[in-house]
Amino acid sequence: MAPLRTPLQGVWNVVRFNWHFYLVAFGAGLVLAALWLAGPVAFRGAAGVLLALALLPMLGSLLITTHIYDFSGLYQFKWLPAAVPTPATLLTVSAGFDEISAPLAHKYPTANLMAADFYNAARHTEVSIRRARRAYPPFPGTQVVDTRAALPLADNSIGLAVAFLAAHEIRDATERAAFFREIARVLAPTGTVVVTEHLRDPANFLAYTVGFLHFHSRRTWLATFESAGLQVEREVKNTPFITSFFLRKHDSAA
Repeated sequence: MAPLRTPLQGVWNVVRFNWHFYLVAFGAGLVLAALWLAGPVAFRGAAGVLLALALLPMLGSLLITTHIYDFSGLYQFKWLPAAVPTPATLLTVSAGFDEISAPLAHKYPTANLMAADFYNAARHTEVSIRRARRAYPPFPGTQVVDTRAALPLADNSIGLAVAFLAAHEIRDATERAAFFREIARVLAPTGTVVVTEHLRDPANFLAYTVGFLHFHSRRTWLATFESAGLQVEREVKNTPFITSFFLRKHDSAA
């Protein structure tokens, strides 16, 4: 059987989907390196400092990204605890780029899996997502859903729902809470929702500098879950840069 992921697939995807950023950084690095090595003496010190300030964070970010996506075991899902039983029905949630339906279908071969993609080209305009969609076809049977509308599922019908590095793309807090209320509606009384995300926290700032602003804070996520009628049963640090929240319906709603 072919491997579900190829070596260094994670960091390679980051680079090729965001190649414009790395191209600009590489070009700026070449200019600064030329000034540092052969420019006017008065500018060499400053050019060297700027070169270090430009390259070191980028190289550090790539190393951390490689660790997270290629060597931490994140995509093997061994971190899903034994307390989450094999579900009869499984919902995966993606935002234009689905990396989890295939490995979760492999992990839970007897589950009835529905892949839901809430990507909307008018609202999710990141060029990296468009490139990812061209590179990877959707999981077979994927259903396009709207975060502002009802999910095409019955109440209490899903045993396990997994939103993996996707739900942060819902930028509006009200819309995000409404979407999670829909997930809570379709979740079985004993079901589990797993939300895996980078957080807007010091670790991710060290890894991605201002890029960490694209993520939501832990406080924001907790407010979303509370508004949706979900309670945190467990919180797992997959790595210092990735957090998974294990959620159930509030006792009053179950």
